[in-house]
Amino acid sequence: MYRAPLRELRFVLDELLSVGFLSTYPGLSEHSSETTESILGEAARFAEEILEPLNQSGDREGARWTPDGVVTPRGFPAAYREFVAAGWPQLGADPKFGGQLVPQVLSTAVRELWGAANLSFKLCPMLTQGAIEALKLCGSEVQKQLFLPRMVSGQWTGTMDLTEPQAGSDLAQIRTRAVPDGDQYRLFGQKIFITWGDHDCAENIIHMVLARIEGAPLGVKGVSLFIVPKVLVKPDGTLGARNELRCVSIEHKLGIHASPTCMLSFGGEHGAIGYLIGSANHGLEYMFIMMNSARLSVGIEGYAVAERAFQRAAEWAKNRVQGKPPAAPANAPIAYHPDVKRMLLTMKSCIAAMRALCLYASLQLDIAEHAPEEQRRLHAQTRVDLLIPIVKGWCTELGNELAATGVQIHGGMGFIEETGAAQYLRDLRITTIYEGTTGIQANDLIGRKIGRDRGAALATLLVEVRAELEQLEGSDAVMRSIKHASIEAVDRLREATDSLLEAFSAGQERALAVAVPYLNLCGFVIGGWLMAKSAAIADARRAGAEREFYEAKLATARFYAQQVLPRALALARIVQSGAACVTESNAALI
Repeated sequence: MYRAPLRELRFVLDELLSVGFLSTYPGLSEHSSETTESILGEAARFAEEILEPLNQSGDREGARWTPDGVVTPRGFPAAYREFVAAGWPQLGADPKFGGQLVPQVLSTAVRELWGAANLSFKLCPMLTQGAIEALKLCGSEVQKQLFLPRMVSGQWTGTMDLTEPQAGSDLAQIRTRAVPDGDQYRLFGQKIFITWGDHDCAENIIHMVLARIEGAPLGVKGVSLFIVPKVLVKPDGTLGARNELRCVSIEHKLGIHASPTCMLSFGGEHGAIGYLIGSANHGLEYMFIMMNSARLSVGIEGYAVAERAFQRAAEWAKNRVQGKPPAAPANAPIAYHPDVKRMLLTMKSCIAAMRALCLYASLQLDIAEHAPEEQRRLHAQTRVDLLIPIVKGWCTELGNELAATGVQIHGGMGFIEETGAAQYLRDLRITTIYEGTTGIQANDLIGRKIGRDRGAALATLLVEVRAELEQLEGSDAVMRSIKHASIEAVDRLREATDSLLEAFSAGQERALAVAVPYLNLCGFVIGGWLMAKSAAIADARRAGAEREFYEAKLATARFYAQQVLPRALALARIVQSGAACVTESNAALI
C-alpha cells in the first residue's frame, strides 16, 4: 500500500527550502502553510485511494486499440472524471482561464504523488500541462480563449506531437507538411510515440503538432507549431465534426502499459485542420516551452516511482525472514542483513537527494516568474535553465538504478510480477529516453549551458554552495564528516568543470565523450549539498519532539555522504581523463 511521504515533503518545503517567503510575491499572496497542508493532504488521499489501486490492474490490462479509438483499462475513465471533478487539472494554472494559481514548488510536490501512485495515469495531465503552457505563452488571444478554459478544467486533454518514424529525436528531419487553406492549414503526415494520443477519458484531445509549411526552409528553421484538435471546435467552444486524424495503432511497450502510446495519422483525403501557433518557422522554440516543462516533470517521475519501489522493498524487507542476520535477534527479517540495510539506505538517501533537487529547481521557477526584482528573476531563470537537464537526466538514471535495487531486495520474488517490484523497473525505463535521452540532456548541459557562458552559471552556483557548506555547524564528528565530504565533492566538480571547458575549447567531441558522466557528477554533488543542509537542520532539531524523524534524517544524510557521494570522485576522474579512450576508438571496430 502506497503511503504519500507527506512528512518528507513538508521537511523539504518548510525546513530545507523555507518556501513561505513566496507569499510575499505578487500573485502568490494567498499561498500559506495551511493551504499547502490542505492541498498535499487531499492529493495524498487521491493518490492512495484512487490512483494506487489502479496501478497494477492497469499494468496487467493495458490500453487497447480499437477501430473506434483507444480504450483505457477499467477504472481509468472514472478516475479521470474524479480527477477533474476535484479540480486537480486547475492546480498551478492561470486563474484567467479557470486555474488555481499556486507555487510551482507545490505543484511539483503534488506531481510526485501522482507519479508514485500511478505513472501511466500521471502522464495524461503532464502532457496537457505542457500544451497549456505553450499555448498560453505563444498562442493568439482567440486561440487562448477558445482552447485554454477547457484544457485547464480537464474537459479536454493535450499532447505534444514531435516524433516521426524516420526522424526520431532529429526534429530537423520532420516531414509532416502543412498546406495553407485560408486562415487555417491542412496537415498530412504521421507521428509516433504520442503519449495519450488517443483515449476514452476526455471528450477532446488538443494536439500540438510540429509540421513544415510547404515551401519552408529545410532543417529546424522551417518547422512550425500547430493546434490540431481531435474534434473540431466551433467559435462558441462547442464541438463540431471529427477532424481528419486518427490513431492507427498503439505501441506494445516494456512498461507504462496503461498509458496509450499512439501512432497518429494526419490527413487522408482532405488533411487534418490545424491552426498556426505564433509565427511560421518558429515551432521548435515554442515546442521547447512544452519540452522544458515535460523534462522537469519527467525528472520528478524518476524519484517518485523510486519512492514507491522503496516503500514496497522496505515493507518486504521488514517482513521477509531468510537466514540469520549477524547481531540480530532470532527470526529477524532480512532488513537486519547488512547488505539489505545498505540497499535500503541507498534507495532512501538518493530519493531524498533527488526530491530536494527537484523541489529546489521548482522553487527557482517560482522566483523567476514572481520575484519583484528583475535581477533576482533573471538569476533564478538562469539557474533553472542550468538545472533542468540535470534534473531530467540524473533523476531518471538514478531512479532506474533504485528500482532495480528494489527488485534485488526482493530476491527471486522480485523477478516475479505478482510482487509488483518489477513493474516499477519496467515503468521507469522509458524516463531516461523520452523528452530527450540522457545523452541529449548531457549535450544540452555542456553545450547550451556550460559551454555558452563558459561555466559562469555553474560557477556562481558552486560559490554559493561552498559558502553555505562552510557555514554549516554540527554537534559531532558525524556532522563534520558530512560537511567535509560535501565540500570535497564541490571542489572536484569545479576542477572537472575546468577540465571540461578546456576540452570544449579544443573541440566538442572530447567534451561530448564525457558529457553523461559530467551530468551525473553535477547531480550527485548538488544533491550532496542539499543533503548536508538537511543533515544540519536535523542535527539541530533532533532533541525535540520528533527525535526519531530527525535521527533518521541525519542517518540518511550520513549514508549519502559516505556511500553515495564518493561516486562523484570517480565521475570527476572520468571527466578529467576519460575522453580520449572514446574519441580515439574506431566506431567501425566496436
